[in-house]
Amino acid sequence: MRMLFCHPVSDDRGGHTCLATIDIEVDADVRLYGLRLLRMRDGNHRLVAPQAGRRLSATFSPAFAERLTAMALEALGERADAA
Repeated sequence: MRMLFCHPVSDDRGGHTCLATIDIEVDADVRLYGLRLLRMRDGNHRLVAPQAGRRLSATFSPAFAERLTAMALEALGERADAA
């Protein structure tokens, strides 16, 4: 798994702050584009897939989501516990 692109942004909507948009290559067969790294109101970080209409285009197991979030935070030079 590797980071293809990490674009820092600052977008605060509804109390959650979007820190970056992320593109990740999971393996040679799967790439995920337009993932958003959010800092939630409680200070935790979460990586979410874009929406297709009113539904998320993908979901992740908790362990995989933690790995993706850690990769995104590392690319931004932030720590997971930084609020």
